[in-house]
Amino acid sequence: MNGAEVLRIVDAIHRDKAIDKEIVFDGIEQAILSAARKHYGEDEQIEIQINRQTGEPTLLVQAAPVDSDLLGQLLGRISAQTAKQVMIQRIREAERDTLFDDFIAMRGQIVTGIVGRFEGHTATVNLGKIEGILPKSEQIPGESYRTGERVRAVVLEVRKAGSRLKVVLSRTHADLVRRLFELEIPEIGERVIEIRSLAREAGYRSKVAVSCSDQKIDCVGACVGVRGARIKNVVDELAGERIDIVRWNDSLQVLVPNALQPAEVEDVILCQMLGRVIVLVAEDQLSLAIGRRGQNVRLASKLVGWDIEIMTRDELNEQLDKSVEAFVQIPGAPQELAENLVAQGFFSFDDLSVIEPDQLVELSGMTLEQCEPIIAFAENEASRLEAEAAFRKSQDRIAAAQRETEEPRAKAAAAASAVEAAAEGAVATADEAPADVPVVEAANEEESPVAEAAPVAEGSGEASES
Repeated sequence: MNGAEVLRIVDAIHRDKAIDKEIVFDGIEQAILSAARKHYGEDEQIEIQINRQTGEPTLLVQAAPVDSDLLGQLLGRISAQTAKQVMIQRIREAERDTLFDDFIAMRGQIVTGIVGRFEGHTATVNLGKIEGILPKSEQIPGESYRTGERVRAVVLEVRKAGSRLKVVLSRTHADLVRRLFELEIPEIGERVIEIRSLAREAGYRSKVAVSCSDQKIDCVGACVGVRGARIKNVVDELAGERIDIVRWNDSLQVLVPNALQPAEVEDVILCQMLGRVIVLVAEDQLSLAIGRRGQNVRLASKLVGWDIEIMTRDELNEQLDKSVEAFVQIPGAPQELAENLVAQGFFSFDDLSVIEPDQLVELSGMTLEQCEPIIAFAENEASRLEAEAAFRKSQDRIAAAQRETEEPRAKAAAAASAVEAAAEGAVATADEAPADVPVVEAANEEESPVAEAAPVAEGSGEASES
């Protein structure tokens, strides 16, 4: 193995596999070292160096250089096979590391691939140099894929698995919606319009809050497009998922009503200490604001980053009265403190149990020693009420299970009663039948001779006439 040959191998691998030359040189050194150790033994002190300019290898055994001819003999058929295996392993590792770096940089970005095969519910997607996996948990609910179908997804996770690379894809992550907006809406790709917040429940609904640095551009209209052409492309890619585009505002008083659209909001009350927003709506807007199974308010809460509680004004007044009445029962808590707590959005002992002592001191004007028993009382009451609620829930489950067990029994008993009643009716009919049947038979027996005799008489009369 001369220097020119080494340089040729290094250059070929560098160009074909896009692997750094230093990594290839290191792989060749390790291959020669492995072959030398197989010849001299593991106990010998062996060093190998390859000149990066000339490609000439230098082998040192016990600090003494080995003649080039002897080095060529060492790298014979068996040693060459060992060196080849080491080289292949090193090249694979280097290629894996290169791909790992490439896909790590693409994490959260959108990629396009072809569905190759299925392993259970997991789809394997061909990404070109490597295959990615799309697990069932990362597939949009209700969506199905066919072999050979093109699919778009975001790179969710990249990790090394031995000598291979594992790339996990996702179609349920919120970044997929973000990247599709960047592809389909040029103003977002050019950063003229910015996506400020995004909340998604994959396969059902997403809310996207956008803003624009140019006041002349309608950010919502630009995202929708002419006759909804732009947003339609995104919706089609997401299998018909509903997308609400919301205008961003730094004021929660404006942002929260925007996030709860299409419901109309009457008032927004901020509870700064708890990070909660109380939204008042009319009675006819309550179900619309909450949404199906709470979806609208849940997505709006994720979008603005605050807990949102929807209620009517009557429900709020009722809750205020209940909370004040409960808080005045706290030992050492004056009426004014109860009203201040409710005004800050503390409606339950559970809310009060998480308040910091210094916050309560500031709110009540009491000393720290006076506030600590109040917080301890709230924690105990919260635990007690939680235990009672859990007990009631368990009792409800038991009652429901009993009802489910008793219903089939009741149906079976009703069916048995019906069968028994039908059987009794049949027996009663059989008991009454013998009294009537003989009368009919007797009548038939009386009529039958006449009916039979008439033809004979007629026949005999005709005979006599003849």
